[in-house]
Amino acid sequence: MTILNIIYITLAACVALGFSYFQYYVKSKRNGKERLMLFILRALSVFTLLFLLINPKIKSVLVEREKPDLVLALDNSESISHLNQENNLAEIASFFNQDEEINERFNVQNISFGSEISTQDSADFSAKQTDIFKVLDAIKSSFKKKQNATILVTDGNQTLGRDFQYFSASKNQKIFPVIIGDTTKFPDLSISKLNVNRYAFLENKFPVEVFVNYSGSKNVASRFTISTNGKTVFSEDVNFSEENRSVRIEANLPASQLGTQAYSAEILPLENEKNTINNQNNFAVEVIDERTSVLILSSIAHPDLGALKKSIETNKQRKVAVKYTSENNVKLNEYQLVIFYQPNNNFNTWFELVDKANLNYFIITGTKTNWSAVQKSLPFLSKSGSNTEQDFYAEINSNFNQFQFEDIGFLDLPPLQDKFGDLKIDTDFETLLYQNIEGVSTKDPLLMIAKSNDRSSAFLFGENIWRWRTKVFVENQSFEKFDNFIGGLVQNLSSKKKKERLNIEYESFYYSNEIVKFDAQFFDENYQFDPNANLQIELKNDSLNSVLDSKFLLRNNFYQVSFNDLQPGEYHFTVSEENSGIKKSGKFSVISFNVEEQFSSANFSKLKNLADKNESQVYFPNQLENLKSELLNDNRFSIIRKENTKSQPIIEWYILLFILVGLLAGEWFYRKYKGLI
Repeated sequence: MTILNIIYITLAACVALGFSYFQYYVKSKRNGKERLMLFILRALSVFTLLFLLINPKIKSVLVEREKPDLVLALDNSESISHLNQENNLAEIASFFNQDEEINERFNVQNISFGSEISTQDSADFSAKQTDIFKVLDAIKSSFKKKQNATILVTDGNQTLGRDFQYFSASKNQKIFPVIIGDTTKFPDLSISKLNVNRYAFLENKFPVEVFVNYSGSKNVASRFTISTNGKTVFSEDVNFSEENRSVRIEANLPASQLGTQAYSAEILPLENEKNTINNQNNFAVEVIDERTSVLILSSIAHPDLGALKKSIETNKQRKVAVKYTSENNVKLNEYQLVIFYQPNNNFNTWFELVDKANLNYFIITGTKTNWSAVQKSLPFLSKSGSNTEQDFYAEINSNFNQFQFEDIGFLDLPPLQDKFGDLKIDTDFETLLYQNIEGVSTKDPLLMIAKSNDRSSAFLFGENIWRWRTKVFVENQSFEKFDNFIGGLVQNLSSKKKKERLNIEYESFYYSNEIVKFDAQFFDENYQFDPNANLQIELKNDSLNSVLDSKFLLRNNFYQVSFNDLQPGEYHFTVSEENSGIKKSGKFSVISFNVEEQFSSANFSKLKNLADKNESQVYFPNQLENLKSELLNDNRFSIIRKENTKSQPIIEWYILLFILVGLLAGEWFYRKYKGLI
């Protein structure tokens, strides 16, 4: 309060006393207690009113104690229970949560982590993956403006995310790793990594790449096997030493049966090996049938026929038969795709047969093509003009998106030849290659694909494609790029997927540490996406005698449902749409695999590297008092005293207003009581 305010308040007191004295002791002739009581009430009310009018500001000082944060990051993964460290972790958490000195000095906060971070007080050790880097980074982001100490209680076995041993803490963060689990290195063989494609083609071989690690100092020998249905399909003897701790094994397994095939890879354990769970790794492969039979139908001999046959048959799953229109022993039901090469009047019957068999087809025209015959069989396609021949260069359509393909340098390839004229196309199509005539780009198609209902057809308006294959070989010393392009085109044309109102996307198998997810789309009768569908799914596992029901949720332009923690086994499912009654069924397998059980000890080296990088040290459960002393003696974690000065005008003290009203009311009632009013 300023000196000026003190002077004003003194004057206010004098004015209040003088005014009341004049009114009740000079002007009034009353005596006794009545005059004294009225004098006091009037003096106080006048002074209170003047005090409010002066409105001095009162300053107050608030002292706050700001504690640093102590974050307990507790590993909640299954590897903790696998190493029998649940009690150790609980005791460590209890020690810091209940210690009086620690709680007097710090705000203690608990975080549990696996693949995700949780603030739950109790740990259930159910997390199937561990991401230590993620929790350290989350603490760094959340407390970047406050001083904090992080006690990381973990076995150091990370299965997910960036390598935590290279994590750099912020200037306000100090990390103290507490290692739980046995750090002793026992002799141990483990399958550290297994690489295999999810899909394989029937009657082909698929590669399996396996990395086997050894932890120990002696020379040891073992045997690696891969088996399916109790039968060994691959085996190899392996040797390890202190210098040779890792072996790469590659096996080529036959895909001899359609469907999902489950395999077990195993490295036979050493004598008295402590952890044998990591000696085995289950995996699965879905074997699919990509065998395709293609018929090339022509009435003339041409180099293009041989080039197409060789290119398509580069894929061993595809067979090509070259037939002439004059032959009578052709069975169309043996083929998935028919290539009409330079059709003429001899093709009319064949067009009818292919249409009746509902087969996809590929038409290649050229200088020997009879366009009148083409238009007769395919009324939506015609070409008017003369018999003059024209060269057509290829120019890629960058907006084509039906399937992926590589630009093999189309613009630099030799030109194709066809008759000159204007193309008229009366059907929906998408252009893959445009015509380029003497350096002039056109929007007329050179190669196009048309789709109608569940059928696909392609049209190449030019012969001499054999020159393309030769040119590619000259440029690359290989036919591979051209053959891949033709293979992609044939694969697209030979696939016949009928359009359905309910489409479901899922994998044929999942590993037990994965989330089983289903994506679905439902279309109305006009094949427009229906956002108001009511999709339900029912999962059954007969061996476990379990049934699960769930509802799909709308996600933008598709529906989705997911399941966690499904037990290994084979599941059958039925997806149904309630309003229309449309249903679709299928099955998938869950393959047993627990990455958290692949560890036999704590990872001391990585936790030590983390501590060294952040100028700290590692601790063990029997060193908690040492860690407590370190925390209490570190000046960076001192309690900060903050003084906040607050200035408040008297007019905001509402109690003075009530006092003023009370004084005036008291004087009025007193005068009323005495009969002075």
